[in-house]
Amino acid sequence: MDLRFSRTELEFRDRLRAWLAEAVPRLPAQPHWDDWPARRRYDTAWQRQLFEAGYAGVDWPGEHGGLGATPTEQLIFLEETAQARAPYVGANFVGLLHAGPTLIMEGTEEQRSRHLPGILRGDEVWCQGFSEPDAGSDLASLRTAAVRDGDYYVVNGRKVWTSMAQVADYCELLVRTDPAAPKHKGISWLILPMDTPGIEVRPLRTATGTGEFSELILDGVRVPVANRVGAENDGWRVAMVTFAFERGTAFIGELVESRGMLAEIVRIARSTPDRAGGVLWDDAGLRREAGRFSAELHGLWALIRKNVSEASAGLVPVEGASVFKLGFTENRQRLGDFAAHVLGRAGLTLRDRLVEDRVAKLAYTIAAGTSQIQKNILAERVLGLPKER
Repeated sequence: MDLRFSRTELEFRDRLRAWLAEAVPRLPAQPHWDDWPARRRYDTAWQRQLFEAGYAGVDWPGEHGGLGATPTEQLIFLEETAQARAPYVGANFVGLLHAGPTLIMEGTEEQRSRHLPGILRGDEVWCQGFSEPDAGSDLASLRTAAVRDGDYYVVNGRKVWTSMAQVADYCELLVRTDPAAPKHKGISWLILPMDTPGIEVRPLRTATGTGEFSELILDGVRVPVANRVGAENDGWRVAMVTFAFERGTAFIGELVESRGMLAEIVRIARSTPDRAGGVLWDDAGLRREAGRFSAELHGLWALIRKNVSEASAGLVPVEGASVFKLGFTENRQRLGDFAAHVLGRAGLTLRDRLVEDRVAKLAYTIAAGTSQIQKNILAERVLGLPKER
């Protein structure tokens, strides 16, 4: 992998930078963080702007509506949009970063033509129905049942931590289609239209007061068999594809954000007086810690480039995804602790962005597979150690 920018990539960066310089200042004010209908309108309107400008699905293959760009161009896109303070994917998160890439890899041609254009244009918002109250990290123990009834599955069960459910059009749903099979073998991956009768959405509140998650109650919900992605009872393998994108490439924006956070922490340390009459930045230990974080973030960025390269080549970066997810989420939590150390007593208020981020990111080592799950994956698939009993 060549880490230098080619002439074509530099030209792409310059075009994108010029477009962002015109488009971002014209955006309306962002809606309140907990007004999800307004956030959906805002996020999907930005996605439509990207689509019309030719920047939607930068890393998606051209035959599926994307730009078919190089992995480096995808990373340039993410860096430039972050530096321009352009909106992130927001309500489009699951569709653009999870469901869309999974359909590209595993969906039928009919499923791709039905959903991929809508995801890219911002017409479709997706949510994720994987976790359950009794099946969190041990996701394969899920109990939501789908019983075949002719051309439909009848689904009954509960899902929790369903991102964007209250404004979603579709849900990527894992169900158990063979209760007699071993727990990893009897699962199927379904496309669930959220306007189907029998679905109840119950919003949940996080520690910081946000309501992006919901609980789903599924009571006699009929889902067409044609909405199944992959073969019946092969949903765990399909879910592994989704997880690889979720763990390996879906955190790219957060990694860019981490670099900005570190720069902000350093700025605060350089300007905050200490008890000795200097500033916090005079502390050699603090500078050494900042340097360690900077080195780790550079290493994670190199790993992201490797994962994006594999994904763009049609491979599923399972092992690299677990390494990145494990390293990044634990780094982000330690970065939050570092921010609290620099802020001192100011870190006791939730009104500071760095403090709110620290509280919100406590869930990072749990969401999308806990750190323990990632370590098990690496121990078994990379090191060849025996499976945990």
